[in-house]
Amino acid sequence: MVTTGATPIPTADRLHVLDWRRRVRDLYEVVRGQPDPTVAHAAWCRGRDELFATHPASPLTPAERTSFRGLPVPPYDPGFRFVVTPEPAEPERLEVVTGTDGVVVFERIGTVALGDLGRLDLWWLAQYGGGLFLPVRDALAGRDGGTFGGGRYVLDTVKGADLGTGGEDELLVDLNFAYNPSCAYDPAWACPLAPPGNRLEAEVPVGELVPAPGP
Repeated sequence: MVTTGATPIPTADRLHVLDWRRRVRDLYEVVRGQPDPTVAHAAWCRGRDELFATHPASPLTPAERTSFRGLPVPPYDPGFRFVVTPEPAEPERLEVVTGTDGVVVFERIGTVALGDLGRLDLWWLAQYGGGLFLPVRDALAGRDGGTFGGGRYVLDTVKGADLGTGGEDELLVDLNFAYNPSCAYDPAWACPLAPPGNRLEAEVPVGELVPAPGP
C-alpha cells in the first residue's frame, strides 16, 4: 500500500476540477476553430465569465460568485497577436515547489520573439502528460488596474489552454488571451509564476487584468 501525509482531496472536488478542465479544453477548441480572432476572443471572454460565475471549481468563493459581473478584459487588440517560430535556447530546468502538487518540473525548450515587446522562454512540463507552458509578466504587473503581479499564462496546454499553430513549426501566441492563474483569485491554489526569462519590460494592457478587490 502506498500512503502519503497529504490531506485527501474529496472525490467530488477532483471531479469538479476534471470537468473545469474539460470545459476549458472545449472553449479553446472553439477559439481555434474561429478564423476571426475578435470573434474568438469574445467567445473566450463569455466562456470564462460563465465558468467563474457558475462552476463549482471556480476560484471565486460562493459569495464572490453572487456579485460577479465578469472578468476585467480590455477589447481585442490585433497588435498583440503573434505567429512565432520557436528558436533554440540553452537547456534549463525549472523546479516549482507547490503546497498541493509537490515539485512541478519544467524544461526550457526554446524562446519566442514577440516583436518589439521582447522575448519569452518557452517551457515543457517534464512530467506525466507533458505540455507547453508560456507565462508572461509585463511592466503593468502589480499596478492598480494593471496585471497580476506574479504574471499571467498565455499557453498551458496540459490544462487545455492551447491557441493552436500558425502553420508547420509555428505557434500562435496571442497576448489578448493572457489569463490570470487561479491563485490570483484564491491563494489556496498552487500556481507556477513567471520566471525571469518570461518577464517583459514592455506593457501588455490586453488579456485579463488584475481582479478588482472584493467588497
